[in-house]
Amino acid sequence: MTPAGLIDQIAEQVSRLLPQGLSQEMRRNLHAALRSTFDRLELVTREELEVQEQVLARTRTRLEEMERRVAELEVRSGKK
Repeated sequence: MTPAGLIDQIAEQVSRLLPQGLSQEMRRNLHAALRSTFDRLELVTREELEVQEQVLARTRTRLEEMERRVAELEVRSGKK
């Protein structure tokens, strides 16, 4: 679910709990307040998280390979 969709869903649920006579302006203010709160939290989407996990996994693999190569070079040069 996108952050905007989540905000809309939460705003709708909160609106159902409020009195029926609540003005449309107050509902818009509630929506704006929720959006502002979520923006400050700096949330990321599931897709963004998955991309970063993939980048981290590739980086970890490359680091492990480089550590292995350094260890081999140290053995060859007699440092270890």
